[in-house]
Amino acid sequence: MTPTIGVLALQGDVHEHLTTLGALGARARPVRRPAELATCDGLVLPGGESTTIARLAGLTGLLEPLREAVRAGLPVFGTCAGMVLLADRVADGAAGQQTVGGLHVTVRRNAFGRQVASFEERLAVSGLVDPVPAVFIRAPWVEDADDDVEVLARVGTGPATGRIVAVRQGSLMATSFHPEVGGDDRIHGLFVDLVRSA
Repeated sequence: MTPTIGVLALQGDVHEHLTTLGALGARARPVRRPAELATCDGLVLPGGESTTIARLAGLTGLLEPLREAVRAGLPVFGTCAGMVLLADRVADGAAGQQTVGGLHVTVRRNAFGRQVASFEERLAVSGLVDPVPAVFIRAPWVEDADDDVEVLARVGTGPATGRIVAVRQGSLMATSFHPEVGGDDRIHGLFVDLVRSA
């Protein structure tokens, strides 16, 4: 099966996700309107600014279709701001912040600090043999996860040691970091496999 995987193309590293997914054998396409979402077997919510992406999704008529797609079981992978968008609960959210929801976690926005606090770590990820390069840029972390959420990775070093930065719950996946800029496609590969098995 060659899955069609969309990338929400309202803000963020859209091109990088499309390129990585295409290299893994998926039909990758940008998604800007509900009709495009309806053609997808899976979807990536990229990084960017979570409040801006949610506002733009509302303006383009995509927010409710996104919520409906998640409820219907569409496989969705959120990275950085995309993790915030998938979360049911947001700590330190902006006033009136909306999310797509579906992921049974509390996510803290900008948990690692400002842009100058960005960093890279080789991260052990459940299901992968070797560590992956994980790039954290104004990244969130998972503050709390319900029992049905599988933790895939935690920070291994520094002051944030032990913080949850990658999770999976059924057909949903999310990472605090940006796998599309780390030069390693294995995290995307896990998602493509998830889409194929859905």
